[in-house]
Amino acid sequence: MIVIESVAQMQQFARERRGEIALVPTMGYLHEGHASLMTEARRRAKTVVVSIFVNPTQFGVNEDLDSYPRDLERDKKVAAAAGVDVIFAPKAADMYPEGYQSYLNVEELTTHLCGASRPGHFRGVTTVVAKLFNIVMPTLAVFGKKDFQQLAVIRRMVKDFNFDVEIVGMPIVREADGLALSSRNARLTPEQRKEALCLSRAIAAVRDAFGKGERSVAVLKEKALAVIGAEKGAEVDYLEFRDQDSLLPQDEANERTLLALAVRVGSVRLIDNSVLGEE
Repeated sequence: MIVIESVAQMQQFARERRGEIALVPTMGYLHEGHASLMTEARRRAKTVVVSIFVNPTQFGVNEDLDSYPRDLERDKKVAAAAGVDVIFAPKAADMYPEGYQSYLNVEELTTHLCGASRPGHFRGVTTVVAKLFNIVMPTLAVFGKKDFQQLAVIRRMVKDFNFDVEIVGMPIVREADGLALSSRNARLTPEQRKEALCLSRAIAAVRDAFGKGERSVAVLKEKALAVIGAEKGAEVDYLEFRDQDSLLPQDEANERTLLALAVRVGSVRLIDNSVLGEE
């Protein structure tokens, strides 16, 4: 496994391997969820590139850019164990050189959910992913479904801009107690870590009610909010029931309904989701 920091060097490598590269875009501090994406990339392609870049353009004012966990040496071990060929770890000054002023934006899909509470976030995501596609030149890219809206936005961008990249979405990986794996979990105190389980418990309560025949979104939402409201340290950012394709709101749930939620536990903002008809 090699580590490339220069954009120019990454492009040179990509030109030599064009047609055989799978990309796993990450912000580092890798965990088993990321490892599952790398394993799928390894299964599908001859060359696997993992990008590790804490992208400043997707963080807003007062968000956790400076405190976002970073540990490249640890990341190298996780990536190597998953069979990664290249870590691309560029510097911000190389990705966004002096005078940079070009951004890519997906419109409707980014106006709600995380887009509503994090203005400009998805403009940063789509811009950096588009840049990574141009630099790494992958035939496919693997993303996790925990960031469900992000995945939908990337799919839309790829279709609208005719990127010749297959987008693969992989299931959420959870810890034994149900907490969705996230790099931000490292910032939780032991007490907050317990409180954070309200996200997966809320999902379980909704799925249980849905499985017993409840279809009213108002009733399902009330059940989820009651679970989260029982934790004094948890504050709901959003809790929504949306069509999994259009992300439009629904009044009646069905098997294609997406339950998406974002909850702040202390200063840490966590997201989770579930499509009600999926296992």
